[in-house]
Amino acid sequence: MAIHKQQTNPEKDLGFGPQPVIKNQPLVNKDGSVNVKRRGLSRFNTADNYHTLIKMSWGKFWLVVLSGYLVANLIFASIYVLIGMDSLDGASGDTTGSHFLDAFFFSAQTISTVGYGHISPRGVVANSVAAFESMIGLLAFALATGLLYGRFSKPSAKIIYSENILIAPYKENGRGLMFRLANIRKNVLIDLDVEVIFSYNEFVDGKPTRRFFTLDLERKYVSLLTLNWTIVHPLDANSPLIDMIYEDLETYQVSFSVLLKAFDDTFSQTVHSRTSYTAHDMVWNAKFVPMFSRDEDGRIELDMSKISEYDRV
Repeated sequence: MAIHKQQTNPEKDLGFGPQPVIKNQPLVNKDGSVNVKRRGLSRFNTADNYHTLIKMSWGKFWLVVLSGYLVANLIFASIYVLIGMDSLDGASGDTTGSHFLDAFFFSAQTISTVGYGHISPRGVVANSVAAFESMIGLLAFALATGLLYGRFSKPSAKIIYSENILIAPYKENGRGLMFRLANIRKNVLIDLDVEVIFSYNEFVDGKPTRRFFTLDLERKYVSLLTLNWTIVHPLDANSPLIDMIYEDLETYQVSFSVLLKAFDDTFSQTVHSRTSYTAHDMVWNAKFVPMFSRDEDGRIELDMSKISEYDRV
């Protein structure tokens, strides 16, 4: 594959240095996360706990919250049972199992500071445990509330990208490397700036080295993202990919890292989005299907379900 280095932009370092790609592992995952596996950290390392809770999916977040709530109540219910059957006034259970259920629901009322009053602790030990549980409940619910606010308030870009990157007709008798994106939120993104970094393995003195080049784009900036945006790299004389063939892409384990930066008008903050494509995501001789149409009143309708649809040409 002929790489016209003298005609490309200066090398851009993605933070991976010259480390080569092995077995077609992407440097940046589809969801924008960095494909690096970390080792050597302590199992009790807490430096990333807040970030993990903020970034994890909503399903996992609620699973963590509900699991923590359930485990805490099970622990305190077990403590009340160990203290003794007479540690809770008003408990109607006459067996260990029924008493445990009474203790569990009393714990749930105490940790949430609801306190219906049907069951109350008896004795210094039981009252001390209930007081400690109330304090833990106040702190835990304050923490959960803060995490909820953090998840809702953090500025982020909800950008969807086409599943494939196409080699499509471009202008008259030309070709272009194309993919497209759209904003799935109703907020307004302004001053969008996109970079596409092409990387491949090159052998220097018999050792594989990763090279990075910023591709020239038809349009690098847009003022407003109102519809979808098709990013185009013209395959002309200035392109390092003008003579590429699919076998070369596989051999050199090429990838295209997409870095998007925009200003979120809702939060008045800059947001970022990332994704990547590999040779397996490339489709040759195809063009995207238009995503927008007009309704009866002439208003533009944007069909997000067509973000990845294309036709062969």
